[in-house]
Parts: sequence; structure tokens; C-alpha cells
Amino acid sequence: MATSMIMKQFKTEEKIASEPWPDDAVLYQPYEVEQILLAENASCLAVKAYLKMCNIPYSVRSSANAEFMSPGGRMTKLPFIKVGAFIVAEFEPIVNFVEQKECAIGQWLNEDEKFDLRSYVSLVENIFTNAELYISFLDNEVYKTVTEPRNGCVFPWPLNTIQNFKKRRHVLKQLKVYQWSDMNLEDVLEKVVKCCETLTSKLEESGGAFFYGDEPTELDAIVFGHLFTILTTTLPNNHLAQSIQGFKKLLDFCQNIDSKFFQLS
Repeated sequence: MATSMIMKQFKTEEKIASEPWPDDAVLYQPYEVEQILLAENASCLAVKAYLKMCNIPYSVRSSANAEFMSPGGRMTKLPFIKVGAFIVAEFEPIVNFVEQKECAIGQWLNEDEKFDLRSYVSLVENIFTNAELYISFLDNEVYKTVTEPRNGCVFPWPLNTIQNFKKRRHVLKQLKVYQWSDMNLEDVLEKVVKCCETLTSKLEESGGAFFYGDEPTELDAIVFGHLFTILTTTLPNNHLAQSIQGFKKLLDFCQNIDSKFFQLS
């Protein structure tokens, strides 16, 4: 049985690698203006940045029920992409999928650098995603004025109330698993600041415009996705953005990626 499963996985990976990247790849996400939430927006932007850095074509399709269309099922992290016959959800699986196509960035890194990179990606994903969820669902002012109306906007009453209840319960369970649910705001902001200090040191160490020199990697994409989203999202309080604004090197980093990969596209 195990041998059969390994062979099946090998054939799938072989098929993925053998097919060229199509021109009609589609990235699915919620509506940006009226619906998408902070953590979802950050994840979607990180994937968009990565695909642009890889210089591979894709289009964006906004859908009211995007999170329920994902292959992972109800309330799966976004975005997901449809590439030919394949559907892949979330940042890291999408990166892994692109790498199998041999059109990924960062292939010049040695094994130690790749291990180092994966550690940084995990740190960024953990800290920023949980901080975004905390602010969105545990800060009552943000939840009542931003999260609740945006998450429920595509559903009629009373379905919108039910969906908001389910979403908040799901997020609170996730935060509890990572031991963030009992934190206060100061604890959350302290974790964000320490992460920013770590990222600033890494940028200074690289000596280039990106975290590993003069060429971008997936780390640059995911850091940009989170930082740029936090900095440009309007909330009733801006505690999270303020905790980042003191790091000039990270602000310059975001401006560089925005101008290089987005403003000229």
C-alpha cells in the first residue's frame, strides 16, 4: 500500500513538472474592496508578489465564496490557484508547486541557505498571520467596525450573523492552538516588533535589496505581502501598523518591491 502511494505521488509530481505553466492560470480571492480580511489580503498579496517575481502569468478572479471554493474545504486559508488541471491553496504549497515547474526564484541558494530561508518564512507566517487574526477578531473595535461587516457583507441576514459566528469561532480556535488567544495587545505588538528586528538584521546582513542579496526569494514575497497589507489597510486603530513604521529599512523594502513588481505591471 505504501509503495503504491509513493508511486502515485511520484507520477503526479512527474506530471506537474512535465507540463508547462499555462497562460490562463487563475488566482482566486475574496472581493478586495468590500470583503477581504486583513490576514487573507496579506496571504493573497504574498502569492501575487511571488508569481510576479517568478515572471509567470496569472489572472485574478474575485469571488464572494472564494474561501468555500478552496480544495481544503470550509474556511481554508486563501488564496488558491487553478493551473491547468491542478488546484493548489495557500502560500507554501503554491511555492512548492511552482518549484516543480522549474520556474521558481531562489533556486541558486545552497542547501544551508534554503533551510535558513524556510525558517524565516515559518517565523513570518506565524507571527504576522496570528497578529493579523488577533487584531481582526479579538480587538472588539476592529471586529465590530471592520471584520464583522466585511466578512458578512456577501450574505443576507440572518446568514451573515451565522457566518460571522462560525468564522470567529474558527479563528479563536486557531489562535488558541498557537497560544495567542490569551495574550494582551502589548504581547502581540512585542512579538511583531521582535520579528521586525529580526527581519531588519537579515536585510542588513544580506547587503542587497532583498533578504538574500540582489535577487528575490519567497521570503521577500511573504514579508512584503504581510507588511504592505498592514501598512496600507485602514483600521479604527493603527497599533499594528505603528509597530512596523519605526523600521525604515523594512518600509524602504516594501516600497522597492511595490515599485519594481506592481506599479510597472
